Amino acid sequence: MRNLKLLRTLEFRDIQAPGKPQCFTLRTEQGTVLIGSEHGLIEVDPITREVKNEIPLVAEGFLPEDGSGCIVGIQDLLDQESVCVATASGDVILCSLSTHQLECVGSVASGISVMSWSPDQELVLLATGQHTLIMMTKDFEPIMEQQIHQDDFGESKFITVGWGKKETQFHGSEGRQAAFQMQMHESALPWDDHRPQVTWRGDGQFFAVSVVCPETGARKVRVWNREFALQSTSEPVAGLGPALAWKPSGSLIASTQDKPNQQDVVFFEKNGLLHGYFTLPFLKDEVKVNDLLWNADSSVLAVWLEDLQREENSTLKTYVQLWTVGNYHWYLKQSLPFSTCGKSKIVSLMWDPVTPYRLHILCQGWHYLCCEWHWTTDRSSGDNSSDLSNVAVIDGNRVLVTVFRQTVIPPPMCTYHLLLPHPVNQVTFSEHPKKSNDLAVLDASNQISVYKCGDGSSVDPTVKLGAVSGNGFKVSLRTPYLEKRYKIQFENCEDQEVNPMKFSLLTWIQEDVFLAISHSESSSQSVIHHLTVDPSETDGEQGELNVSSSVMVDGVVISLCCNSKTKSVALQLTDGQILKYLWESPSLTAKPWKNSAGFPVQFPYPCTQTELAMIGGEECVLGLTDRCRFFINDTEVASNITSFTVYDEFLLLTTHSHTCQCFCLRDVSFKTLQAGLSSNHVSNGEILRKVERGSRIVTVVPQDTKLILQMPRGNVEVVHHRALVLAQIRKWLDKLMFKEAFECMRKLRINLNLIYDHNPKVFLANVETFIRQLDSVNHINLFFTELKEEDITQTMYPPPVTSNVQLSRDPDEKKLDLVCDAMRAAMESINPHKYCLSILTSHVKKTTPELDIVLQKVHELQGNSSSVPDAVSAEEALKYLLLLVDVNELYDHSLGTYDFDLVLMVAEKSQKDPKEYLPFLNTLKKMETNYQRFTIDKYLKRYEKAIGHLSKCGSEYFPECLNLIKDKNLYNEALKLYPPNSQQYKDISIAYGEHLMQEHMYEPAGLVFARCGAHDKALSAFLTCGSWKQALCVAAQLNLTKDQLAGLSRTLAEKLVEQRKHIDAAMVLEQYAQVNSVPKPQSTRKDFLVVPY
Repeated sequence: MRNLKLLRTLEFRDIQAPGKPQCFTLRTEQGTVLIGSEHGLIEVDPITREVKNEIPLVAEGFLPEDGSGCIVGIQDLLDQESVCVATASGDVILCSLSTHQLECVGSVASGISVMSWSPDQELVLLATGQHTLIMMTKDFEPIMEQQIHQDDFGESKFITVGWGKKETQFHGSEGRQAAFQMQMHESALPWDDHRPQVTWRGDGQFFAVSVVCPETGARKVRVWNREFALQSTSEPVAGLGPALAWKPSGSLIASTQDKPNQQDVVFFEKNGLLHGYFTLPFLKDEVKVNDLLWNADSSVLAVWLEDLQREENSTLKTYVQLWTVGNYHWYLKQSLPFSTCGKSKIVSLMWDPVTPYRLHILCQGWHYLCCEWHWTTDRSSGDNSSDLSNVAVIDGNRVLVTVFRQTVIPPPMCTYHLLLPHPVNQVTFSEHPKKSNDLAVLDASNQISVYKCGDGSSVDPTVKLGAVSGNGFKVSLRTPYLEKRYKIQFENCEDQEVNPMKFSLLTWIQEDVFLAISHSESSSQSVIHHLTVDPSETDGEQGELNVSSSVMVDGVVISLCCNSKTKSVALQLTDGQILKYLWESPSLTAKPWKNSAGFPVQFPYPCTQTELAMIGGEECVLGLTDRCRFFINDTEVASNITSFTVYDEFLLLTTHSHTCQCFCLRDVSFKTLQAGLSSNHVSNGEILRKVERGSRIVTVVPQDTKLILQMPRGNVEVVHHRALVLAQIRKWLDKLMFKEAFECMRKLRINLNLIYDHNPKVFLANVETFIRQLDSVNHINLFFTELKEEDITQTMYPPPVTSNVQLSRDPDEKKLDLVCDAMRAAMESINPHKYCLSILTSHVKKTTPELDIVLQKVHELQGNSSSVPDAVSAEEALKYLLLLVDVNELYDHSLGTYDFDLVLMVAEKSQKDPKEYLPFLNTLKKMETNYQRFTIDKYLKRYEKAIGHLSKCGSEYFPECLNLIKDKNLYNEALKLYPPNSQQYKDISIAYGEHLMQEHMYEPAGLVFARCGAHDKALSAFLTCGSWKQALCVAAQLNLTKDQLAGLSRTLAEKLVEQRKHIDAAMVLEQYAQVNSVPKPQSTRKDFLVVPY
């Protein structure tokens, strides 16, 4: 979806030379042009506009003095530093331009009609007047001579496999008589000069010759190899023209064919068979095709046409048309009309062998013209949602416009096309931010047609809908309408005739102001023109554009770009220098563009695409060369960029490694860009995305996430770059546009946690807004189901490096609980009936699922049959719950409510066998309430609740309770269920103490024994662990005799000595183990403090 943009034109008018020009060639190393005439050769430098050399051929007798001589070919020989010239009289001359020496290296008595050198300049082919072909080496040694007309088909002759005779085959609607019809051969076209045409394949391995067959009078194309062996002969083609051009890539041979109602450019394969065609935009016998020329990279086919004389005194023109192909459709991209009378008649033209898109044209009045194009994408440049993301493609007198905001249509189809009276050469969209959908079209007649989007008064006949229009579909798109056509008023009408591409780089800078560039005829300077609407032309369909002001620029301008936000205009000269054009200033000056350091900006190499962008607060110039080198100001950032575009604060690029990278330019630096583009392994996953091989950026849809790419074949693809998607979602969330953000995230599979994690405080403060915007139970439930505790702004979608805002979050707060509680409260206040299922989901999704509450709510729904329209039945709610919770888990929780109706309702919706759960439920119903609940809790393994219910069943169930306590180690919980003075309390405590003794926790065991009054067991426990104070206190409770107490003290002392507590042992022996008198212990109170374990 690209057009050819004219970068510059170079003219050399009125070259002072005798005679009339006949042909020319290029000296690429010297940058000069060699022109041949009936008097000799002349070498001119189009840049300095000087005649460098003149080599007369008349004085040496190679050309006649009467001016009737003709040069049929000129070839610059690089390795020999000379020029080879062939004359129609048969001489082959070698000319040294440095010494002006002439040498006749060969002569053909019958004359020469064509001289053609192979691309590698190793072979030369001569077509003679005797209808022969002579092949020679570069040293002019003959290799072979053959007749140009051959009876044999060639080495690639087709082999018949015996499918029967023609008479026995099926001929369709033509009937059997078609088998006996003789094939009619049409003679050559009336205007055919009957000269042979020779063209070489790009690698020099084959060449093709188009000649008029003497037997049939029709043209045939024969293909020969480098060894001069005939390979194939073309199939008979009626109306075949003389023009012939072999595509340098080698796939096709182009020629022309006159058909009954049209004229086509047809393509032959190497085997001579036809392979495709396209139709020229002319009627039959209206024009003749003089020549076809492929450019160096086989991407553009130039067609040189000339009007045929149909009426007397009619104005005849010559046309140079540039055709390209994409997605198997041929587009007419440029049309250059010349006059056939006077000095503007074209004599010859050729593509530059080094620069693929540079075309050299020689006119009859010694006028040389060089035009250089390059690819560009003409798209609207708005950055708000009103911009429709239009892309315009030139196709002859049509402009194909695709509106990517509303639809994605593969070329060559389009949303709508504009019909113009003449072929289109340039398209520009308005740079006004609010009118970015308006476009202006410059056609080959130098008229500018202005189309505006809006409410047109009626349907414009020049705007035709494409794609699916007319097939019963309703059209919701507002198409543009033609406001007016403006004729550009030239100061010198001769300029338009000699140079049809007077203006280049047309830019719609303001509502009624256009900027255009023209190039000086006499010096290497450019002129910036302000084209303004004539104020007197207010009515009517035709208006005039006047050149209101012109500014001379010292240098040749090859690109112009502007920033619609800052209204800055940047110009690039051929040496890469960048100028800032102050178009709003009264002085209208162009001064050097300076960077933040105050130094002038100059690209190291000229760039074919330039744009302006704000990078880190500085307005910079971005450039991309035809060698894929990418510059920001004068810094080379990368050398593998195939395309780029600037959208809002983003820079998007495609690379040779088949990736698309997106950088935020808000606070980024050159080093960051260089580091990001130097490696495909980027830490931030938002930046890089793999794309299809050879993808190029077409456009970005503003305020959306769509990035349009075009593949090499021509088909388009829509991708949603992660950086664009997340940036747009963040903008929507900042503007509280939750619905747009949610829809985008749902469609592009972005984790919905970002809605909360982007700014938790704002979300919690606007929960009700979020619910009202979504207004869908399913969407809210989807949001709930994706919630998780992880903060995805720290893991999955980290914010850009430029983000300085770090939102703090309380680590103790549970994200799931906060969101669920806040949304549930909002839904209950808005409409609890409508959002019933979402409310249930909010309970289930909490950190600890509140299934009991959920089941209770479902049970309430069963009891209350509401007549509210949005109300949800219990059955529907239960079915929904089974999607969120495992049925067995839900069954267990329903059983834990002790509500058998609820249990039955859940069990009926499950896959459980009634034979399994009904007997169990019936058994439970027969039990006493407390024992029933004990059984349920024990079944659900809720043992703490189970012993609570069992403790209420009576003393006869205490043994069972004690066994459960011992089995599940529920001593602490059980002790809280009985009073301290009860026997059950003592039994549980003794069991607890014994359990602690088994676990070697002797001191806690002793405390438990002492608390329940089991002093013997307590004393034993304290003795075991050596707790002498606790042991003596317990001993005082046992009323031991003095001797028993003394023995106990000695036992304690021995235990303390074993534990190496010698001080404690001595104290026990001193105070409690005396023989005569034993002092009482320091604490003999019966009520001593026992610290529970």
